[in-house]
Amino acid sequence: MDTVACYCSNLRRAALALTSLYDAALAPHGIRVTQYSLLCAVKRHGEANLTELSQATGLDRSTLGRNLRVLETQGLVSLSPGDDQRDRVVALTELGGARIRGAARDWGRVQDSLSRALGAEGDRLLATARRVTEVALGASRRQTEAP
Repeated sequence: MDTVACYCSNLRRAALALTSLYDAALAPHGIRVTQYSLLCAVKRHGEANLTELSQATGLDRSTLGRNLRVLETQGLVSLSPGDDQRDRVVALTELGGARIRGAARDWGRVQDSLSRALGAEGDRLLATARRVTEVALGASRRQTEAP
C-alpha cells in the first residue's frame, strides 16, 4: 500500500478496512456497521427528532433520513410526525432492539479484538479521531461562514 502523508486518505483507508471487518461480523444479523451504529444511536437517544439525531451522529439530515427509511422498511425503527411537517421522530422498534441485542456479541468480539491488538494506542486512536472530527468540522464551519 502506498505511503501517503494525506490525513484524509489514511483515515479513509482505515475506515474502509474497519468497516469491512465489522460488516463481516454483523452480516449474519442482516445489518452493516453503519446501520448498527445508527440503531444504537436511536436507542441511546430514545424518541429523538431528526435534528437531534443528526447532531448526535454527525450525519446530515438528508443522509440520516435515507438511512432511517431503510431501517424503517426493515421494521427496525419507526418514523412518526414531529412538531412540524418537516420533522420526524425516530423510535427503535422491538425488532430493532432485538437486532441490536443479537448483533452486540459479534460487534463486541471485533471491538475486543481490535482493542487487544491496538493496546494503549486504541485509546489514543479514539481520542485522535474525535479531535480530528472537531477540527475538521470547525474548519468546515469557518469556510461556510467566510464572506
